[in-house]
Amino acid sequence: MFIPPSELIINPDNSVYHLKVKPDEIADIIITVGDPNRVNEVIKHLDQVHLERVNREFKTVTGVLNGKALTVISTGIGTDNIDIVLNELDALANIDFRSRTLKSEMKQLTFVRIGTSGTIREEIPIDSTIISKYAIGFEGLLHYYDSDSVRIKGLESQCNGPILPYAVKGDDHLVSKFSKLGNLGITFTASGFYAPQSRQLRLKSQFDYKDYSTSINYDGLFPTNLEMETAGIYGLAALMGHRAISLNAILANRVTNEFSSQPGKTVEKLIAQSLEIIDELTR
Repeated sequence: MFIPPSELIINPDNSVYHLKVKPDEIADIIITVGDPNRVNEVIKHLDQVHLERVNREFKTVTGVLNGKALTVISTGIGTDNIDIVLNELDALANIDFRSRTLKSEMKQLTFVRIGTSGTIREEIPIDSTIISKYAIGFEGLLHYYDSDSVRIKGLESQCNGPILPYAVKGDDHLVSKFSKLGNLGITFTASGFYAPQSRQLRLKSQFDYKDYSTSINYDGLFPTNLEMETAGIYGLAALMGHRAISLNAILANRVTNEFSSQPGKTVEKLIAQSLEIIDELTR
C-alpha cells in the first residue's frame, strides 16, 4: 500500500511532520507526558541522552536507562494531540519513509503514560496513584476509526453522555506489572478541562460526571478519575498492535474539593516508581 504525501507528511530532513523526529530516533519503549517541562523531570533519571527535539508542544528525548533505549515525549493536552503523536510514532516504527509503504514486519511499541488526574471518589486520597485498567472516552476520537475490534461493548452499554462514549482497556500485561503502584480503576477521558469535567467558572456545565459514574461497575471496578488522554492512547495503541498503560497521579479530589499541597513531589515519586518497573520490563 502506497501512502501519498498528503496523508503522511515527511519533512525535507526525513523527519515526520509534527514531531520532527526521524525513524531511527525513537526507542521501542516510550513514556508520554502532557507537559513538555515534565520531560525534563523524567530524563534527569537517564544515564545518557542521545536526542532532544522540540516542535510546538512536542518535546522528544531519546536516551538510555540502565543500558536500554527509552524515549520520552510530551503530547500536550487532549486526545486531538494523542491522535497526532501515536499515529506519527507508529509511522516512524512501521512505515518505510523512502518507499512510503508498510514494512514487512510490524514493530510493537510500549507506551507508558505518566500523567496527572483528579479522582471522582471521595475515598481515594490525594497524592495516590490510579492505574487505568479501563478507560471511557467522552471525546469521540475512536469513533473516527474502525474500532469495533477493541471496544468493550459490555462497559459501553452502561454509559451515556453528551456524546457517544467508547470504552477500551489497557494492556493486560502492563496493568499486571504496574498494579503495585496503586489502585486499578476506570478512567473517564474528557474533551476539555472545564465544562467537560463538570467544572464551572462563569459558564454553567451541562455535564455532571456523577450522573455517569454512580451506576457503572465493570470487572469489579468503578469509575475512579477524570483526565484527557488515556482513552485515546488505549484505543489507538490497541488498533495498531501496540501496548499501553496509563498511570495517574491524583492531584485533586473532585468530591471533597481538595488539591494536592505537593503536586511536584507526587509526580516525581510516580516517575521514579515507573522507571523502576520499566527497567524490570527490559531485563
